Amino acid sequence: MTKPLDPAELNAAVENVHRAGVPGVFAEVRAGDQVWRGAAGVADVDTGRPITADMRHRVGSITKTFTAVAVLQQVEAGRIELDAPIGRYLPNLVPGERGDAITVRMLLNHTSGLAEYLPVAYPSLKAFPDLAGTTPQSLDDHRFTRFDATELIEMGVTSPAVGSPGGTPGVYSNTNYLLLGELLQQVTGTPAAEHITRNVIERAGLRHTELPAEPRISGPHSRLYESWFGMIDPPRDYSVFDMSWVGPAAALVSTVADLNRFFGLLLNGELVNRSSLAEMQRTNPVISQEGEVIDYGLGLHPMNAPGQDTFWGHGGTAWGAGALTMIRADGERQMSVAVNLQRWNTLDATGKPKPHPIDDALKTLHHLAMHGG
Repeated sequence: MTKPLDPAELNAAVENVHRAGVPGVFAEVRAGDQVWRGAAGVADVDTGRPITADMRHRVGSITKTFTAVAVLQQVEAGRIELDAPIGRYLPNLVPGERGDAITVRMLLNHTSGLAEYLPVAYPSLKAFPDLAGTTPQSLDDHRFTRFDATELIEMGVTSPAVGSPGGTPGVYSNTNYLLLGELLQQVTGTPAAEHITRNVIERAGLRHTELPAEPRISGPHSRLYESWFGMIDPPRDYSVFDMSWVGPAAALVSTVADLNRFFGLLLNGELVNRSSLAEMQRTNPVISQEGEVIDYGLGLHPMNAPGQDTFWGHGGTAWGAGALTMIRADGERQMSVAVNLQRWNTLDATGKPKPHPIDDALKTLHHLAMHGG
C-alpha cells in the first residue's frame, strides 16, 4: 500500500534542507491521487526573492532519459538498431575498430569505454576525478562559449579509453549522449534538440520543459549557485550559461511537475512501448561521476532501499543546479526535487568530499517522499 502523504512532514523536510545550507529547494511528490508541492528558501540570496515549487530549473543529466526515449522511439520505427555498431551510422565520429565494436546500446548504458570530454573542454578540470587538482576557472571562461558537439565528441573519442566496448563496470560519460544526439540527427534529418522537443517533450504534454538555445532560462526561475567544493566562496550564480557544452546529455530545463508527468507516462508505456521500456530497465554496473558503482540501464537507473520497493529515475546537475526524479515501478509514488546549490561539500586532506548536513537532509527528504514516514 502507498502511504498517504503527510504535508506537514514534507514541509518540515524541505525546510530542513534549506536550513542545512541550500539557499532554495522545491519538490513535488505524488502518491496515488495525492499531490504535494512545497518549497523553502530563496531564489535569490541578494534580494531574498522566495523560491516557489512551479519554477523552471536546469535538471542536468535527467536530460539523458529524454534522449534515450527519443532513440528508443527510432528503434521502434526501425531506423536504429539497438545492437548495431555506431560506426554504421557515424563512421566519421567513431572511426575504425571502435566504431565497429561500440553499439548504440553501449552508448545508452555507458559501457562504450569512451572517455568524458569535459576535462579537455574545460582545462581547469583537467585533473578530474582528482577534485583537489581542479579549479573552477573554466566555468567563468566558458559561460558564453558556443561549443560544437562534434568537437566535444572528438575530445572524448581521442582521449584514452576508460574501458573496452561492452566491458563492465562501464564508466559514465557525457560523450556517449552527445553521440546519441548526432545519431538522432543522422537518422531523422532533424537536429537532436528539435527532434526531442517534438517527439518527446511535446508528445508528453510538457508545457514548461525545453532544450534552450539561449544562455538564459525563460520563465520564472531561481538563480543557481555553484560552490565547486568550497573553491567558490561565496557560491557564484551561474543561472545564465550557454549549455551547448552538454546539449542532449544535460541541457534540459524543466519543472518538478513536468518531470513527474514525463516519468509517469514513460513507466506507463505511453512514450515507448513495453518492450522498449524493458530494454531501458536492463541494467549494468557503471562507475558514476562521483566514483560510485551504480546500476544503470538505457537512460534510467534504479534506486533501492533495503526492504523497500524499486524506484526508477535519474539525477542531474548543472553549474549551480541539482535535481533528482524517481518513480516507483508501479507508478503509484513519485518525487521530483530541485536545489539551487551544487558541490557544497568541501574536500578533506585526501581530496575527498567531506560529509555535509545538506547530504543527510536531502536523504531524509528523499526517503520521506518515496516511502513515507
